[in-house]
Amino acid sequence: MRLGMIGFGSIGGALADLLLPGEPLEHLAVLVRPGRAAELRQRLDGEFAAVARDRSVVADAEGMRAARPDLVVECAGHAAVAAHVPPLLAAGIPVVVASVGALADPGLEAALRGAAAAGGTRLVLPAGAVGGVDLLAALGGTKGLEVRYRGTKPPGAWAGTPAADILDLAALAAPAVFFTGSAREAARDYPKNANVAATLALAGAGFEATRVELVADPAAPGNVHEYSVASPVASYAIRIENRPSAGNARTSAATVLSLLREIRNFRGPVAV
Repeated sequence: MRLGMIGFGSIGGALADLLLPGEPLEHLAVLVRPGRAAELRQRLDGEFAAVARDRSVVADAEGMRAARPDLVVECAGHAAVAAHVPPLLAAGIPVVVASVGALADPGLEAALRGAAAAGGTRLVLPAGAVGGVDLLAALGGTKGLEVRYRGTKPPGAWAGTPAADILDLAALAAPAVFFTGSAREAARDYPKNANVAATLALAGAGFEATRVELVADPAAPGNVHEYSVASPVASYAIRIENRPSAGNARTSAATVLSLLREIRNFRGPVAV
């Protein structure tokens, strides 16, 4: 398999670590900013040499296309989705997008869907840190669907976000709700923290109808995702306590495993 990756930060590095024990890829191409290229080449040819028989570093979508990947996995943020994913889809290359919240921009969502259709390929939105998305997507076409999501993380995970302007995160002694609104607003205002809200919205009732509550809690056991679904067909509630990924308190470790699952499903003879 020829695999492409957009970004090689905490998520990309963790994903590459998980790929190490398996059968080596034919080729691994990684897209990063030019300033990071030399350092990354050293890492790929050193600690990650066993991931793939051949490895390359590229600077843009054109370079990624030239590497001829069978599948590309994005794990670099909303701006990277906008800059690189549409031309890859238009070229017929399937892309797994970790930064699902980027689709909260209606124009970008339309561009991505249009590019995938034009290229005759698929934009894959993984479940990420949340479960039950298969059932929610099945219920997505029913009338009267109601979805409510509550995301709770330790105060440090909200540092550098608008929550820091609302709360004194360092002094927080009890849970505090700092955002209530739509999934579109949550994904727009908290792009590194609210990808789950966007995933639920796209699978179910839509960005405007999916209601979101964000919480900072010093006693949180990790990144906690809770949501409830009510419909005439089925209703359920789910709570998931995720441990944060190494080096990034904002991202759940399960997100990396979800990306690995998409690679395995694409690569293997059976998709689960």
